[in-house]
Amino acid sequence: MGKTGIKVSRLCFGSLTISPLQANLSAADGARLIEEAMDRGINFLDTAELYDNYMHIREAMRGKPRDKLVIATKTYAYTREMAEKSLKKAMNEIKTDHIDIFLLHEQESELTLKGHREAVEYFINAKRKGYISAFGVSTHHIECVKAAAKWDEIEVIHPIVNIRGLGIADGGVEEMLGAVERAGDCGRGIYAMKPLGGGNINRDFRRCLDFVLKIPHIDSIAVGMQCIEELEANLAFFENRPVDTKTADMLAGRKRRLIIEPWCEGCGSCIEACSQGALQIIDGKAAVRQDMCILCGYCAAKCKNFYIKVI
Repeated sequence: MGKTGIKVSRLCFGSLTISPLQANLSAADGARLIEEAMDRGINFLDTAELYDNYMHIREAMRGKPRDKLVIATKTYAYTREMAEKSLKKAMNEIKTDHIDIFLLHEQESELTLKGHREAVEYFINAKRKGYISAFGVSTHHIECVKAAAKWDEIEVIHPIVNIRGLGIADGGVEEMLGAVERAGDCGRGIYAMKPLGGGNINRDFRRCLDFVLKIPHIDSIAVGMQCIEELEANLAFFENRPVDTKTADMLAGRKRRLIIEPWCEGCGSCIEACSQGALQIIDGKAAVRQDMCILCGYCAAKCKNFYIKVI
C-alpha cells in the first residue's frame, strides 16, 4: 500500500454487503464468509463504523493470529473526542490492540480535510503510539484525491473508481484516473471502491473488474461479497481462471434488488431517470416498487450522493 509497508491482497473483502445496511448476515454467517476468504488468500478487509459489522470481524478473527488480516475502517469523526471514541470502539468491538488503516469517511475536498484537522491530528498521534498503522481518507470526490496527494499525513486513499464513473461526485472517470495517478506518484497507497458501481453494473462484471485491475497505482480493489458464490466468482476472476458451472448457475439465479439508503434526501433526480415508473417519493424519500424495477441502474447514475445500489 504505497509507502506504508503494509502488504495486502489485490482483492479486498468489501464488508458493507454483509452488514445490517445490506444483506444483514448474522455475526456467525458473516464470520464464516470472512474466514473462507482468508483461507483462500484474501488478507485485506474494508469496513466502517457506519456498517455496524465489527462483530463479524471479531468472530472471524477468533483464535487467529492478528496479522492474518489487514483491517481498514472509517469514521465520520471531526473532533479529537469523536476520533478517540471511534478508535476505541473499533478496537474494543473487534477485540484487537490496533487497527491497520484508519480512514476519515467520505471526505470531499481540502476544505473538508481542514475542517477535520482535530481528528487528523488525533489519528497521527495514535499512529505514533502504535494504535493504528496508517492513516487515510475515503472519498467519492476527485478534489479530495488531489488534496490527499498533497497532505503528508495521508498515506492511504480509498476512492470510488469504476468504468462508468458511477458515484463520482465532481467529475468523470478520466479526471478521477488523473487524480489517482498523481496520488500514486506521490507515494499514496490506493485501494479502489465500487468497481461494480454499487452493483449497478454487475451484468458486465468481468469488463468492470478488468478495467480497474489495469489502472496503475491501484494496489487493491474492494469488492462487496455476501455469499460464497460471489466470493468464488471474484477469486476466479482475480486468479485468472474460469468460474465453475455450479457457481455461475447459482449467481445467475440469485435474486437481486434495488435498495435506497435511509439517508436519501428526496431530491427526485432518480425518479426522472426511471423509465419504468418504479420510483416515487414517499415521506420525503425515494422509494422503489420492486415488482416494477428492472435493475438497470440508471437511477443510481443520477443520485449525486450514491444512495442507490443493487444487491
